[in-house]
Amino acid sequence: MADAMLSVRGLNAHYGRAHILHDVELHLARGEVVALLGRNGAGKSTIMKSIMGLLPRRRGRIEFHGRDVGPLRPYQISRLGLAYVPEERRIFAGLTVLENLEVGRRAGEGSADPWTPERLFALFPNLGERRRADGARLSGGEQQMLTVARALMGNPQAILLDEPSEGLAPIIVEQMANAVKALKAAGLSILLSEQNLYFAHQVSDRAYVVDRGRIRYEGRLDAIMADENIRRAHLAV
Repeated sequence: MADAMLSVRGLNAHYGRAHILHDVELHLARGEVVALLGRNGAGKSTIMKSIMGLLPRRRGRIEFHGRDVGPLRPYQISRLGLAYVPEERRIFAGLTVLENLEVGRRAGEGSADPWTPERLFALFPNLGERRRADGARLSGGEQQMLTVARALMGNPQAILLDEPSEGLAPIIVEQMANAVKALKAAGLSILLSEQNLYFAHQVSDRAYVVDRGRIRYEGRLDAIMADENIRRAHLAV
């Protein structure tokens, strides 16, 4: 894709001697939401960790805004405007919601409308109501919202969301879906990994189906939802 903000070509990655990713290729355009779909252990999280430079053994080409970020460290990639929200809710349990947000504050280059706590509280009203509560006192859904909000305080241009709906109550899943749609409307590019096909269908433009570390299918969510063979072969538990 000529207009791709994020491009991955020929990505291979290893955990120890285990070869996990095999020649992965994907693209994310400006203002697009793309899902990585697959079973638990398919390699979705490994793709994201590889993009962010968190795996020492990987090869291939990863470009962000046309720049090869493969040689860069994770903090350097983050400073270029690519944020990462891991599957684990790594909040600071002893800090309040506001203090957690301040930890993530960074001025984004060329950001005409920077993220502020008040703007984030409009996106995640639950956090606004709990702004002075310690992270440890938040529900699982509120902690997930906080991890996303803290990443946004860095004013990224693109964000990697690893399993944003996992373990959340249905009403919180709906709130998270609305938040992803709002972020897309604000111009943010989003790559998310998901096992929840319904959630992905709600928010995504396209999807890559991942199985055993390989991209098995690329297409629009409607086509995946309608294709029972793809769902049975690569997505069914």
